[in-house]
Amino acid sequence: MKLPHIPAAVIFDMDGLIFDTEALYQQAFLAASSAGGHNLPTTLIQSTIGVPWVQSRLLLLEQMGSDFPVDQYGREVTERFKVLASTQLRLKPGVVELLDILDQLELPRCIATSSAHSTVRSHLSAHGLAGRFDAVIAHGDYAASKPAPDPFLTAAKRLGVNPTLCLALEDSFNGVRSASAAGMMTFMVPDLLSPTPEIHSLCTGVVSDLHAVRKLILTASAAGTIR
Repeated sequence: MKLPHIPAAVIFDMDGLIFDTEALYQQAFLAASSAGGHNLPTTLIQSTIGVPWVQSRLLLLEQMGSDFPVDQYGREVTERFKVLASTQLRLKPGVVELLDILDQLELPRCIATSSAHSTVRSHLSAHGLAGRFDAVIAHGDYAASKPAPDPFLTAAKRLGVNPTLCLALEDSFNGVRSASAAGMMTFMVPDLLSPTPEIHSLCTGVVSDLHAVRKLILTASAAGTIR
């Protein structure tokens, strides 16, 4: 597998791609469900992966009924996630090594996430990554969330790069849909979800981890395809 071209910029998702947080969110959803006696189906909880809370809230009400105490449940999930993240927030494999190569090649990079700016700052600071990204596009910075292309288009605009020249890295289905709709060279790095035929069709490639992305960029660089 090769990159069609070396990217002019790299756009990162955050949860499940930079940080191993999706598993923590799933734990928090399950724990809040059990504590509240709600018995949410596992498939419903999995459907929230890569989905902002506004949309997850609607999914919960749709499947659990209008009398489901969704806001109370959401607060409980948030508190349980914070407790888990305080001791179990981990980087995904290859993050630092990939950022080092982007520094070496002087390629700009941005985060495009559905999380809040405060959450991004907290996570980045916890691992000394606060200065490793040129910009952060988070909840509130765009009109429509993933799977709409807005987060990625906003990221490209912030960096001053044509979206078609950007490499987008995602782990979720909605993230892949969003990046692909933005016209970006989209690579999926699966976390909790394996790509479906639809997702494969939207991706330029699917790789095992960010080490693999680093190797693809190095190969393109060695071939003299830096733009």
